[in-house]
Amino acid sequence: MLFPLSKMKIGQTAEICWLADHKAITKRLLDLGFEPGARVGCVLTKHGGEISAYWIKGAVIALRREDAELILVKEEGCKKEENGQ
Repeated sequence: MLFPLSKMKIGQTAEICWLADHKAITKRLLDLGFEPGARVGCVLTKHGGEISAYWIKGAVIALRREDAELILVKEEGCKKEENGQ
């Protein structure tokens, strides 16, 4: 099941599946490594979830909630569970 990156909890990991085509930020997100197929983990949330930090490709990147909502992810291992494996 897909959900926005902004809904991840600390310690949770997921795979990026889709980025919204929002011209102002999408290219920057791709430059930072937030691309389909990449693994991402939530390492910190602050200010009621307004700002969160994510581990991706060996770096920790902080995103505002509004930007993290442009990225859809799926939990790792989700596909195996759906197939009954």
